[in-house]
Amino acid sequence: MEIDATKKVMVNAKILKLHMKVRDQFGAELFDQEGCSLKEYEGYVPSFMPEDHYGDYLILDIDIDTGHITNWKTPTKKDIEEFIKEEEK
Repeated sequence: MEIDATKKVMVNAKILKLHMKVRDQFGAELFDQEGCSLKEYEGYVPSFMPEDHYGDYLILDIDIDTGHITNWKTPTKKDIEEFIKEEEK
């Protein structure tokens, strides 16, 4: 017989999905291996960032246990070189 009842069960929280609208106010700084700044940037979300962000959204999936960004795709050399050359908008 099916009844209307509620019970608690344990679940394993795994991924925290962050979807932030930053418009053209995204900020980032790129550093070399010695901690020297290579590029300070403010503007649209760079094209190499994960997901379909249309330049206005920062979309990150964070593994709660490790703190790792699970949807991160390693940018190519060309991506980073273009990012360094890109003018702020």
